[in-house]
Amino acid sequence: MLELAQRLRNSGIDAILDQFRVGLGDDLGGFMEKSVAESDRIIMVCTDTYVNKANDGLGGVGYEKMIMTAEYMNQIDSKKVIPLIRQNGTHTVPTFLKSRLHINFSREDEFELQFDNLLREIHEAPLFKEPPVGNNPFESVIEKPAESVTDKKTELLKVWVESYNRGSGFYTLDDVQHELGCSRIFAEVYINELMSDDFIIKQETFDGVGLLRGFALTKKTKLYAIEQGWVTE
Repeated sequence: MLELAQRLRNSGIDAILDQFRVGLGDDLGGFMEKSVAESDRIIMVCTDTYVNKANDGLGGVGYEKMIMTAEYMNQIDSKKVIPLIRQNGTHTVPTFLKSRLHINFSREDEFELQFDNLLREIHEAPLFKEPPVGNNPFESVIEKPAESVTDKKTELLKVWVESYNRGSGFYTLDDVQHELGCSRIFAEVYINELMSDDFIIKQETFDGVGLLRGFALTKKTKLYAIEQGWVTE
């Protein structure tokens, strides 16, 4: 216990042990009650002797078990106590902790591995983090573009309005493809959607070299931009 507490403290954990805090004349019962109440996690080192005393309610171990049982009665979903198995050939814990997941320090050749697991648990730094939920692979591929088109249409329209305010509201198909960083096919899809909704119209202009065919904003778009707060007076 002493070595474990020292290693925990060296690893950034404020491990409390009676050997560190209790002296002659101190109230051991009061120390245990205060420590259980104020600690974030409690490591219960479950040797065969400790488990037998806890179950039989004997001595200081029995009193300690009584305090922690009361803590669990108040917080039934608590995971405050970490049962640490330190036994030869057995894996028993006090009865009130039987359903709790324990950590096994019985094998000396696995001590460092289990110590790392214990540190990760207390520091809340799991080795394996739950990844985010991805896309459903069986979802219709036809349904997906509808969401994408709606988002991209709004994105493109907003950029188009900003460009118009800077004095250039004329976009060619190449401009749209470059602005959104998408394929030519999707650029055509976005343009067709915006034309169907009467947000843009076809337009031709001469750039000094040749005739350019492109698209320009409609009055409906300008009013929509004002409603959305994309432009101010």
